[in-house]
Amino acid sequence: MQVFNNKWFKVPFRISLYSFAVIGAFLTFSYLAMKFQWTRDSGRLDVNNRYFQGINDKYNQSYRVDSAQMVRNHYTSLQRIMLINDFYPKNAQIILSVWSKNKDEFIVMKMIDAFDLQMMNNQNYQRELKKLNAKLKTSNSPSTALSIYNWMNIAEWKHFRLALIKDKPYIDSAAEVTGVEARVIVTCLVGEQIRLFNSRRERFKGLIAPLRSLALETNSSYGVTGIKESTASAIEYFLKDKKSPYYLGKSYENLLDYDTITDYKNKLNDTLSLRISRLVQLKNHYYSYLYAAIFVKQIKMQWERAGYPIDERPEILASLFNLGFYKSVPKKNPGVGGSVFNVGDKSFTFGSVAFEFYYSGELAEYYPYESKRFDYKQHNKAKK
Repeated sequence: MQVFNNKWFKVPFRISLYSFAVIGAFLTFSYLAMKFQWTRDSGRLDVNNRYFQGINDKYNQSYRVDSAQMVRNHYTSLQRIMLINDFYPKNAQIILSVWSKNKDEFIVMKMIDAFDLQMMNNQNYQRELKKLNAKLKTSNSPSTALSIYNWMNIAEWKHFRLALIKDKPYIDSAAEVTGVEARVIVTCLVGEQIRLFNSRRERFKGLIAPLRSLALETNSSYGVTGIKESTASAIEYFLKDKKSPYYLGKSYENLLDYDTITDYKNKLNDTLSLRISRLVQLKNHYYSYLYAAIFVKQIKMQWERAGYPIDERPEILASLFNLGFYKSVPKKNPGVGGSVFNVGDKSFTFGSVAFEFYYSGELAEYYPYESKRFDYKQHNKAKK
């Protein structure tokens, strides 16, 4: 027992004993604290909680399906981004970039709301925002889901739109080999097809709409772009005539040479020439677009050589496409016109419809605006 009374034993022993006691007490307290949640952080609501909830409530499901309201929001969002740009251009650019890339109206509106939260105490911003909101309430901002272009609001246009998307591979192929902007090709097609909405309405409803296809013309004009046989023959001739003002160059001379191996006959064209048989294809409309693209490029070259370039006048190119070579007389102030037709109770000219479609932005995600209407790829390479 002598050893237990020795100070060299007693001191370390007591230190160890007290240490274990302290550790035990700490563990016991920790257990009780966790069990009874003595140390739980009760937290607190963010001071802007009601603002966040208000944003969430504003974009509820019923709001999402209101297409007319979305049109108004689109207009409002643009005005708001312009205001933000006056104060914080960097943030405005970010919001606009997201808008352009994602096409998500709700994300953009919430981004604007988040910006507004940071600007609550900025008196200048709040003053300008108040003015803008008052202006938006009294202005004639868009309040309808309809297009400003009346002929795009008819039922046939929706089906025609789908057909245009479906034909994108053929239109892009024609644009690729000719260097003619795809949107210019489509502009010529739009006038030709819209013209048929009234004149062949019943046929459209029974055949074109269900198939999401385009109307083929088989009387004096052929294919979906309505090319006359005499015009098709002239297009081919001018490709090889080096002295013609329509001549495009050696690389284009054989673009329409006939492939004698391929059989272009079908039940619609089994009595027609090979030239027209290529145009009147039920599903593959490539040659309709190719002839149209070559025509507008030949016309473009004619006017350019005469000193009156019309590269940036799709409505003139389309008008001349409708009228034909013999009406193409280069001059200083060309007129927009062509065939007159009705859509609903309103009259249009071929050229006016072309102008409205081209600059409407409709289908721009499929047929975008290039840097130039013709030979835009070479132009882009030159710029680099």
